Order: sequence, then structure tokens, then C-alpha cells
Amino acid sequence: MDSPLILASLPFALGIVMLGLGLGLTLDDFRRVGQYPKAAVVALLCQIVLLPAICFGLVVAFRLPPELAVGMMVVAASPGGPTANLFSHLFGGNVALNVTLTAVNSVLVVVTLPIVVNLSAGYFLPGGATLGLQFDKLQQVFVMVLGPVAIGMLVRALAPRVAQRLNLPVRVLSVVVLVTVISAVLYGERENLVDYFVSVGLAVLAFNIVSLLIGYGVPRLAGVDHGAATAAGFEIGIHNTALAITIALSPALLNSAEIAIPGAVYGIVMFFTAPGFGSLISRRTRTSSAL
Repeated sequence: MDSPLILASLPFALGIVMLGLGLGLTLDDFRRVGQYPKAAVVALLCQIVLLPAICFGLVVAFRLPPELAVGMMVVAASPGGPTANLFSHLFGGNVALNVTLTAVNSVLVVVTLPIVVNLSAGYFLPGGATLGLQFDKLQQVFVMVLGPVAIGMLVRALAPRVAQRLNLPVRVLSVVVLVTVISAVLYGERENLVDYFVSVGLAVLAFNIVSLLIGYGVPRLAGVDHGAATAAGFEIGIHNTALAITIALSPALLNSAEIAIPGAVYGIVMFFTAPGFGSLISRRTRTSSAL
């Protein structure tokens, strides 16, 4: 992945994804945490605390090579993406809660992601402390993640009609960008692709399925209703892989194609598992209602 064009375009690609997120957000989405306190707190604890711990366990259990192990942890620390809102809508989730969780997570990730990256790099990689995200790099993460979101929110606040017209095209472009970034990563590592899939494929699949199940199951055990638990399941199981890949590949951050591989593989896998998960919980809910 030494293509200057691809590397230079990564921040812009991530910017498009985060701009699309911002166009759909208002300040009320942050305030709405108070409307769903239990669901929001449980989901955020699952996302920030439980998910990295489970991912670490899976990485150790599967004995992944160091760079792929760190890449998995970067995925675990990445927030839910706008795609989670779409799946939640399709399968009867509380989309308002999805939007709220995405908004809050996208702010928290500026702090939580560097912590997870630094700890995992220090643990798995020789000399990994030098590959972590130091303060100067945190500023870049802050700008890449929150800058476009703030611009999108500002456009929506000052020119709602413009934001409404831009919303769908930017969301479609975000999907195209995500597919393009994933394809570029996989193509750039095509010589090692089979080995990478053998090494990380099962671990990614296991982590994705566990993420979806925990995201739905833990809120349900806590007494959260089905719609909110469905939203949490997709929010926790569908990660912003564009962010994970950008953090991994950016020369100013981790600068590693190997670390980007789990994010690329996860970005493919989740589009197959999410519909299956949605169908499963919808079917179970209909069966329970019939009884």
C-alpha cells in the first residue's frame, strides 16, 4: 500500500463518510441520551469496555500475528458507522437511538481509540509504543473525525434544505468510498491476501458475530426493549471500518498495510452477517409475539 494517490486520498475519503454522518445530526441527538438512559449507557459500556476486552481474548485465542492483532483492536475501538442506522431501520430498530449512539461514540472515540491502540501496540508489537498515537497524532485524529462531523452539523443547522438535498448523495458516496477503500487495501496486499484471510478471516467472523449478539443480548438482559436492543446490536456490530483503515494506513498515524487488513475484511464480512442477524432477531420476536 505505497500508492501516494491512495494514501493522500484516505483523509478525504474518511471526511466524506464523517460529513455524511454530520449531515444527519443535530444537537438534539446528543441530548437524546436522557430519553434512553439505560439503553444508551448499556450500549456505550458494551462498545467502549466489553468489546475491546472480548476482541483481545479472541486475538489471543486465534494467535494472530502482531500487526493483524493490533488491526483487530483498532476495529474494536472504532465506533459504529452510518451503515448501522440503515440496518437498524430495515429490521425495526430504534433509529433515533442509533443516531444518538453514533453521535456520542464519534466524540468519545477521539479519546478511547488512542487508548486501545496504544495499549495493544505496546502489548503485541516489539517497540510498539513508538507506533501508538501520541499527542500530536491525537490532534490529527480529532480533526479527521470531528471536523467533517461539525461541518455537516453546521450545514444542517444553517441550511437545512441544502443538508436534506445532500444527505442521500453523500450517504451513497460514503458507501462507494468505503467499498473503494476496502478494495484498494485488498488489491494492494493481493500477494499476501490468501495468507491474511487464512490468518484473520475466522477471527474477524467470530468477532463480528459476537459483537452483534452482545450488542443485542446485553441490553435485553438489562431490560431494554427489543427496538432499542436491535439498534444497539447494529451499532456495536457494524463498525466504521473506513476510520479503522484510515488510522492504520495513514503515514502520519500507524502507517501499516497489515494493520489495515482486519478492517478491510471486517468491512466485507459485516454486510453478510448483519442481514442474517437482523432476520434472526426479527423472526424470534415475531415468534414470541405469536405465543
